[in-house]
Amino acid sequence: MTNRPWIPITMLMWLPVAVPGASGDDWLDRPDPEQTHRAINEGQLTFLRKPPDKPVHHHRNTMVITRRSLVDGWVRLSQCHDNLDRFPRVQVVYNRKRIRKLRITAYRGIERAWVEGASVQLRNVRKGALLCIKAESRALRRMANGRYELRNGPFMRRFLDGYFPMRVSIDVKLPPGLRFTGISPAPQPGMRVTADSHGVHVRALFEGRLFTRIRLRYSRPDPAR
Repeated sequence: MTNRPWIPITMLMWLPVAVPGASGDDWLDRPDPEQTHRAINEGQLTFLRKPPDKPVHHHRNTMVITRRSLVDGWVRLSQCHDNLDRFPRVQVVYNRKRIRKLRITAYRGIERAWVEGASVQLRNVRKGALLCIKAESRALRRMANGRYELRNGPFMRRFLDGYFPMRVSIDVKLPPGLRFTGISPAPQPGMRVTADSHGVHVRALFEGRLFTRIRLRYSRPDPAR
């Protein structure tokens, strides 16, 4: 197989729109510029062994793989963003070629929320706000010999050129016959993975940009034949 550049299957990012005079949470409002510079992560992935003192943005995802998903790659996605930062304007952006049926199911602490193309636009987000959506994501890639990869990312909490602590949860529901075989990045402090016959559960606490590849294998006859 030839190497291909990474194409995010679902681009799950938190991108505040810069507004003059906007103020974020305490991570973005440090009075000492040198302290701010030392605190900012410029994109490299760093897992955190313990959570910061202050609550951070929690990005919760439930993905349902069906037998149809094994053929066309589309999986059902439910997603919530908890403890959002305070900003006048924010957008949550997805890969337009790999997201469909995007809709908002709930929000709290946000003056207005609406879908615009492959993004969710938010206005006047208060600190600690909540946003939930549902969609279908073309996140499952069929490999050879009954193998599959569920690809997601980048997950990130970004403001201008900096990346800040973020918590991500991924719960994947598997159809009968599909089993978990591995994941990258590998489990480590700050990246916990559990799996059983029904699903895969990932818990990550990090700074920077996180891409995940969950490797799966189908033990029954090829559903595409």
